[in-house]
This record gives sequence, C-alpha cells and structure tokens, in this order.
Amino acid sequence: MEQRHLGRTGLRVSRIGLGTLTWGRDTDEHDAAEQLKAFWDAGGTLVDTADVYGGGEAEYLLGRLMERLVSRQDLVLSTKAGSVPDPDRRTDGSRGHLLAALDASLARLGTDHVDLWQLHAFDPHTPLEESLQALDIAVRSGRARYAGVANFCGWQLAKAGTWQLGGDRTRLAGAQLEYSLLQRGVEREVLPAAQDLGIGLLPSSPLGRGVLTGKYRSGTPTDSRGASETMAPFVEPYLDEPASRIVDAVATAADGLSTTPLHVALAWVRDRPGVTAPIVGARTARQLTAALSVETLSLPDEICRALDDVSAPVHRYPDHDWSTL
Repeated sequence: MEQRHLGRTGLRVSRIGLGTLTWGRDTDEHDAAEQLKAFWDAGGTLVDTADVYGGGEAEYLLGRLMERLVSRQDLVLSTKAGSVPDPDRRTDGSRGHLLAALDASLARLGTDHVDLWQLHAFDPHTPLEESLQALDIAVRSGRARYAGVANFCGWQLAKAGTWQLGGDRTRLAGAQLEYSLLQRGVEREVLPAAQDLGIGLLPSSPLGRGVLTGKYRSGTPTDSRGASETMAPFVEPYLDEPASRIVDAVATAADGLSTTPLHVALAWVRDRPGVTAPIVGARTARQLTAALSVETLSLPDEICRALDDVSAPVHRYPDHDWSTL
C-alpha cells in the first residue's frame, strides 16, 4: 500500500487506515485479529483507536494483538483522549485529564508511546492553550511522537494550528473528521485551514457510515450496523432522499467502471486534496479486505466531476470569495 506523509511532517502512514470503533463491543478478539492481519498483509500501517472506544476495550484488545500477531514497530499507532462518558460534559480537555488518559491508554495498549495522539474534541470549558499544552508535554516526554486533533471546526483548527506554530511547541500533524460524499462539510473551512497550516486530514466514516456501499438501497440488512440497536442512530441520518440520490450516482459510476460502490466512494475521498488517509472500520475481515483492494483504483476525472456535482454542498457567503457571489 502507498505511504503518505501526514501533513507537513516526516511521519509516513498507509493511505488507508484501520479504525477500531467497534472493537471490544461489536467486534470480538477473533474478528479483530483477522482484520489486523488482513490489514498488515495488505501493507497497512495506520491503526486508529481512542480511549473511549468500547470503554477502553478497543485499546486493550489492540494491545493484546500486538503482543502475538503484528509487531508494535510495524504499526503507526494513533489514539485519542478528551471524550468522556458524562451526559453533562461530553469533553474534558483539561491538562490533568488528558495526560492521565494518555497514561491509561499506554497501559492498555502495552506500549510506552503512541505515534499520533489526538485531542478527541474541542472542550469549550477549558482554555484551548491548556489542552494544547498536554500535547506538548506528551511529545516532549516521549509518550507521543506526533500530535493532532479530531472533530475541530474551522476556527478551532485554525486557532490550534496557529498557536502550535508559535514558540517551542509541537506542530499539529493531523486532524481527524468525518468526510465522505455524504458529508462534505469539512470543505467549507476545516480543509482550507488544514492545507494552509500543513495539517493532514484523516477522514473518518469515508463510506458515509456504510451507506455509500449501497447495502441500504433495498432496505436495512439484518446483519448491518443500521439494524444494530447501538449503531442504528449513527446510520439513520444518511438514509434520506438526498443521500439516496448520491448513492445512486455512486452505483452508476461503479457499474461504468466494473467495480463496486465501496471502491468508488473510498477512492473519491482518498484522493481528495489535503487528505492523507481515510480511516476504514469494518465489521468483518472480508469487508476490510474488499475495502483494501481499492489500492489499484484511480477514478477518471469525468467520474470525479460527476460525483462532485451530485454531492456538492451549498457554499455561500462567507465560505467563498465575496466577489464571486
């Protein structure tokens, strides 16, 4: 698999990443092991997790698999901290919480460092400079090699990235946000800010939460995430009529290229300007292997333009140059 630099740094990652959102919850150790082995065999290196995935079980499971299946040194390990299971406060970006969470993550993962450590979300109750200081401490102490953020909007990313460029601070390497043909909101402000600051984008849910594969065109399969009690609310927003038109266009493109809707949707986001590596989460190793086989596909320009048109978000003032409006 092709390797790409994450933003304006020397960190190289596979251009498809492996997500572990369901590990330890819906994905057991056997299925997780098959996924990790298939990913590594395909040349994948970037594995993404978080301290809240499965209540910590995803990290714990990944740590066990690195002991016996794939060597730690062969992976680019990314985790996140800052999200908390508190209905009254969904994020905690305090320096104390973040550093304690990192230490707990390292213990579960069975390693002394992660390659990329990310703030999972912006905390409006903590000064941003305090949260960012935790990233600096983590890198200086050797517990993280690179730092990034996730789920930051445009002004938050611009402020964080600019702050980190001043003084003796750690440059932000990556930003992880949802991005797909069904969710192009990052193109308004986040992506321009990331490109200007040299921050690589790591798209999550690049298959539109599974909807872009076309599996929901004739209803909800009983073995899909859309039929799962825990994941159905996650999928439901992308089952409306506008999304259906985009899915139909992806299917038409796939027919014309003699490939699958999954491959078309994944290749589209993988090769967007500013994107380093989409993070793909799969239910089974078979599904993951199907996704990884996109490596040889590059979409023709006319297909990209057609998909751009059918999925184009509405950009008005001030997202575009005022003189063009």
